[in-house]
Amino acid sequence: MPITALALVLCAALLHAVWNLGAKKAGGNHHFVLASAIGVSLLWGPAALYLGWRQIPQWPPTAWVCALASAAIHMLYFSCLLKGYRVSDLNVVYPVARGSGPLVSSLAAVLVFGERLGLAGLAGLTAIVGGIVLIAGGPALFFRAGGDAAAREKRRLGVLWGGLTGLLIASYTLVDGYAVKVLLVSPLLIDWVGNVLRVPFSLPAVLRDRAGFMPALRRQWPYVLLMAVCSPAAYILVLYAMQLAPVSRVAPMRELSMLVAALLGGQLLQEGERHWRLLGAAFIAAGVIALAL
Repeated sequence: MPITALALVLCAALLHAVWNLGAKKAGGNHHFVLASAIGVSLLWGPAALYLGWRQIPQWPPTAWVCALASAAIHMLYFSCLLKGYRVSDLNVVYPVARGSGPLVSSLAAVLVFGERLGLAGLAGLTAIVGGIVLIAGGPALFFRAGGDAAAREKRRLGVLWGGLTGLLIASYTLVDGYAVKVLLVSPLLIDWVGNVLRVPFSLPAVLRDRAGFMPALRRQWPYVLLMAVCSPAAYILVLYAMQLAPVSRVAPMRELSMLVAALLGGQLLQEGERHWRLLGAAFIAAGVIALAL
């Protein structure tokens, strides 16, 4: 795997962990989804238009299909992720989503793009997914029986919404990967156009609750700004990495964000169960090495 692709993924992991912490703190819903889409469209618009004012009109129909599909899937992704953060703990939703997403997308990339994982690649993918589960609390993440009925239901909802979010991660990874690898669309442009198209997709839910938009924006604007900066930057770096390396390698390596989040002070992961976290970190490191080789 090229060292440039590895460096891009490492930077993306840091940015991804930062904006997820912000999204959790925001406690956002459909208002947050629309505000962040508008923020990305405005903030990244000058760079995208400078780069793409000649390219975008020449896009083939398949590129527009990818952009529309990406916009719809990303809207569902953000909605599911935020719903999971509202009904459960981030240290359940985030690792389940980030563990299931690369597993599905890497295996699907073998079928869609004809990539080969090989024995080392499969071992690396398995190690990273296993490490995510361990660093989030070990097997108890799924099977913990302690606590009252409300706590168990909260954990169950976290696994449910995290798993659904992971499937959507895999879906947009494959759609955007096809756009940048096969159609050779600029990563910056496919991401920006997808965000612009996400605005009309997000409007109906907000229009049904229009009175709550401005109060929500006044409370959440720092997190909206954080997401508008960090989320596209992280994903654009990943898309550029996909142009340099196989999707089946890049997708699981994104999960280095789990380690970054842990280093941010335990806000994402529980401070306890250190033995699971240390073992999980070793698994993820070993998996990244296997994929890089």
